Amino acid sequence: MADAHAAPHHDYHLVNPSPWPLIASIATTLMFVGAVVWMKGLVGPDAGPIATALLAKGDKVLFFAGLAGVLFSAVGWWADVIKESKAGDHTPVVSIGLRYGMIMFIASEVMFFAAFFWMFFEMAVFNEARAHIPEVSGWAETAAAWSTWPPKGVETLDAWHLPLLNTVILLLSGTTVTWAHHALQVGDRKAARTGLIITVLLGALFTGVQVYEYYHILHEHLFFNEEAANSGLYGSIFFMATGFHGFHVLLGTIFLLVCLLRLMAGQMTPQKHFGFEAAAWYWHFVDVVWLFLFAFVYVTFG
Repeated sequence: MADAHAAPHHDYHLVNPSPWPLIASIATTLMFVGAVVWMKGLVGPDAGPIATALLAKGDKVLFFAGLAGVLFSAVGWWADVIKESKAGDHTPVVSIGLRYGMIMFIASEVMFFAAFFWMFFEMAVFNEARAHIPEVSGWAETAAAWSTWPPKGVETLDAWHLPLLNTVILLLSGTTVTWAHHALQVGDRKAARTGLIITVLLGALFTGVQVYEYYHILHEHLFFNEEAANSGLYGSIFFMATGFHGFHVLLGTIFLLVCLLRLMAGQMTPQKHFGFEAAAWYWHFVDVVWLFLFAFVYVTFG
């Protein structure tokens, strides 16, 4: 009888049973339920003490518990993938699959942002048509607010100050990550490390500038004020589109930081560094999305 546990004679890697998909799914669900509890709550004032303690509006315990679970599963899952790579399981065929997987992931992210742009263009281009929709209860004031875009009362940001600064930061970071990638391909680990350090710092700087920009908007009540009481859709679209992009920048920065730590630990070679390559692809995607945000949200319709 043949040995059932003998080494496979093919290029495909059969993944060992892993707890991470289940743990990540449970943690993600918990995190998003916790986000709803934090913002809206899931129980009324007559709920019992235990339900009130865990599900009342403003409670952050479930959200951060879920977030901790997501981070824990991400670290464990990706650590297993790195172990598989070191063990030689990432054959040329498997590497092609990893590349296809990353391409499909970025394609799904493109559609994710396409929804936000669709929503923005729908209001920016067809706002006047909404002002002539037959009146219904409570619609007249909102229709009047949407008759212009941006709505009356909304104070937009000057595209040529902080948004332009962040554009320059991201474009520069795109050149430094490309420099680092090319340096690693030719075996110049010192230049690759320097390029990655600069890219990570630029990513952190972008996040800092955006946090300051948000503070300015909220502190000065630029989008939400008495005059713009019925035009909250502009602020919602703005924060959804730019905020989710900022979240992607944060994730990309962490992605590149992990690549930097692995590079410094000697885990990447000119022949084998798909983790870094995938991070570079993701970073360029983030750059391109920001160019569209800057061109349309800040400049054209700002």
